[in-house]
Amino acid sequence: MTVERIGPLDPTSNVKKSEKPSRLKAKSELDSINVSPEARSKAEVLKATEAVRTAPDVRVDRVEEIKRKLQDPSYPSEEIIEKVADGILKSFGI
Repeated sequence: MTVERIGPLDPTSNVKKSEKPSRLKAKSELDSINVSPEARSKAEVLKATEAVRTAPDVRVDRVEEIKRKLQDPSYPSEEIIEKVADGILKSFGI
């Protein structure tokens, strides 16, 4: 029995030579994405939540306004007292 060679002994002789790289063709279509309405609403909620988290706990402008009003001796006028009382009565349904 005789054994004949099946192929060449050099394992690199089977490797094909690579071709020169071709240039990428310009894409005629622009890339785009589609955002679902659910994702948009969640993004709005996230944005609002972040705005609330970053907002200061105390509104300094309102505190200063109240301080100025309290310095005025005529601040708690009858008109203001009546409006507050009416608001309290409305909140209790009276």
